[in-house]
Amino acid sequence: MWHALSLHLSEQLDIDFEIREKTAIGGGDIHDAYCISDGGEQRFFVKTNQRECLPAFEAEAEGLRQLAMSEHIHVPRVYFVGPVKDSAALVLNFLPIKSLDDTQAYLFGQQLARHHRRGEQVEYGFDDDNFIGTSEQRNSWHRKWCHFFAEQRIGWQLQLAAEKSLHLGDIDTIIHGVKAQLANHRPKPALLHGDLWSGNVGLSVNGPVLFDPACYWGDREADIAMTELFGGFPQSFYNGYQAEWPLDEGYQQRKDIYNLYHVLNHVNLFGGPYLAQAEQLLTKLTLTV
Repeated sequence: MWHALSLHLSEQLDIDFEIREKTAIGGGDIHDAYCISDGGEQRFFVKTNQRECLPAFEAEAEGLRQLAMSEHIHVPRVYFVGPVKDSAALVLNFLPIKSLDDTQAYLFGQQLARHHRRGEQVEYGFDDDNFIGTSEQRNSWHRKWCHFFAEQRIGWQLQLAAEKSLHLGDIDTIIHGVKAQLANHRPKPALLHGDLWSGNVGLSVNGPVLFDPACYWGDREADIAMTELFGGFPQSFYNGYQAEWPLDEGYQQRKDIYNLYHVLNHVNLFGGPYLAQAEQLLTKLTLTV
């Protein structure tokens, strides 16, 4: 595989590239990851998995390309995505990263708010379905946000759960309840990262950098809500975002609806304690009887 990948990169870089150094990188639960180089200064980050995982890599690459069009945030550059022998691979430039400090978190909040403001999209969705973790993420275009989120996000995850004999309530009733709670909220569509927890952002030599997206056009609050779900971000991040573009009234009530999506996804991926958390959220949102 590695010789074949060297040939692919040689073609992409228009140089004779031979992998001479390869170091495994820990931290991922789904894919294998490596830092490779030809012994020089240029290094690359490589994700590999079985060939069946290629659609997930292609979706990630497309998300990074879409985010890269923004002049306000920084993401890794995609050098190659495709099959390599019996495997699939995604190759990005290698960016050593560390956690955001307060100053850089404030800057990232400002950058994300500016990014969320860009674009003239009038519908919610994405050109293709993609993935959130290993779960398929449906992205059919909708003109009404309440319909998109209720059906493509909550309803889809409940259907996946039901197929695993995890029943959290009547799906149609919950979808109707989500639509009702979001019916009067008509946000400007923003290109979302889609999986914005603290493990998918860091500080590089170029400043804050985002990776592992699950992009779609939706309510910017969905990105902000997720930052509060798994450990949270430094308070300076929220201060920076609010200074640039304050959140709309009612965000505190809507964030639980948005985070229900990610909790349901964790139910489908991991089960266990997330099932109780999902039930508690559904009760809090009065979406079950």
